[in-house]
Amino acid sequence: MSHSACGCPGSMARVIERTETAEDNGSAKAASELRQWPVQLHLVPPTAPWFADSDVLIAADCVAFALGSFHGDLLKGKALAIACPKLDDTATYVEKMAAIFRLNEVKSITVAIMEVPCCRGLDVMVRQALSQSGKDIPLETVTIGINGQRRN
Repeated sequence: MSHSACGCPGSMARVIERTETAEDNGSAKAASELRQWPVQLHLVPPTAPWFADSDVLIAADCVAFALGSFHGDLLKGKALAIACPKLDDTATYVEKMAAIFRLNEVKSITVAIMEVPCCRGLDVMVRQALSQSGKDIPLETVTIGINGQRRN
């Protein structure tokens, strides 16, 4: 197995083979379930009103592109923050997420990551932030394969 120049096996180039599906003749398009803007963790204020009394989804950037049903399966009814544990400057992420959890009545947290090793860091950061917040909030981690299939 060869690795890319950065050394992370999750960055290895791969082709995902797909079979063609019949074109949908209906005019209905999937509706967006996005409830707020901005979504990037660097940009969301911890006191944003959408975090109050909410279910929160912290998703790795790639998840929405890999999981075709992202809006319906993961985002619907949730406040969203997206981040990349590999490419972003994550120094302030744990502190910011801890503030979000501490300052709001968060009902649940879902962490959505890709199956690649680099992505596991986001799950670790969310768990650290939850611990630092001092709150006991139900947390679920969802892992998406690079082929778009849910792994758990």
